[in-house]
Amino acid sequence: AVLIGCFGDPGLFALREASPVPVTGLAEAACIEAVQYGRFVIVTGGERWKPMLQRLALTLGLGQALAGIHTVAPTGAALAADPAGARALLAQACRDVVRQMGVQAVILGGAGLAGMAAAIQPQVSLLVIDSVVAGTTWALRSHPAPPERSTPGFDVAWQQLSPELTALGLAGH
Repeated sequence: AVLIGCFGDPGLFALREASPVPVTGLAEAACIEAVQYGRFVIVTGGERWKPMLQRLALTLGLGQALAGIHTVAPTGAALAADPAGARALLAQACRDVVRQMGVQAVILGGAGLAGMAAAIQPQVSLLVIDSVVAGTTWALRSHPAPPERSTPGFDVAWQQLSPELTALGLAGH
């Protein structure tokens, strides 16, 4: 499987057309997960992303499931550079959209925001989906893990994986 590691899923459809294996991106994978809970909203960094994400949502056929897209002014990179400030800003944005939009889930979208959903989840009254975790989960659950490597010199086990990746059964692959 191929996972496009950018929340806007650039080149998704072209790569999917040319690829012999399944392809998705962070946004599509997160939306696949979110729609299971009902209506959802996307919260992300960078005001310029909203029109592009709206076009992607239309292309993905999200219809009534997507209640809206809420952007905060700092970009994903700026948010990643100030984790404490980002957690406070994103938690407030998530609480605001939950109150205003009547949704069942929030996607925290952006590769640069990986891990932030878990950090702010205790401050938000409903599920906050991490797009990187959703994408990784899609890739691992939709497709069998690669066989154990047996090439001498290349059979080094991964170390210091996050608890989330360890829970997905990646150790040793």
